[in-house]
Amino acid sequence: MLEAIVIRRATESELEALRAIYNEGIEDRCATLESEAKSADDIALWWAEHDDRYVVLVAREGTSTIGWASLNRFSHRCAHAAIADLSVYIARSHRGRGIGSLLLAEIESRASEAGFHKIVLHALEENERGKRLYSKAGFTKVGVFREHGILDGRFIDVLAMERLLPAL
Repeated sequence: MLEAIVIRRATESELEALRAIYNEGIEDRCATLESEAKSADDIALWWAEHDDRYVVLVAREGTSTIGWASLNRFSHRCAHAAIADLSVYIARSHRGRGIGSLLLAEIESRASEAGFHKIVLHALEENERGKRLYSKAGFTKVGVFREHGILDGRFIDVLAMERLLPAL
């Protein structure tokens, strides 16, 4: 029997699970231009950049963390204070089950409550599953950065997307 999926704010005790899921995304070459696995210290530094406004959420099924999403600082310029950058990662064994949609719905609600006007993201152009998820959630394509990074010795195109949030 499948247990209900719970979306809630992440806790520091879950950093190892978040790191494992992120490292799967790095290994799979499907969602990030990162090429080296992240250490516990790397994730601790990343965690320190998040607070009540720049929230990190987890998807839990029973006692397992199966995905996460975060709002990240887009820029340190005050003119961009109403813009958040988005990250979403789902454990390899749980992809394709709608967990990303659940995380996106909740993080968009949190973003609106925190006073954000817009969420932006960058996705690998070849990440078809991610592009479908974001389009379904109301993100629109802004453009493509051609040959924007190098991964495994080849240039990768990166898609820029955005979603304007409804005013509360």
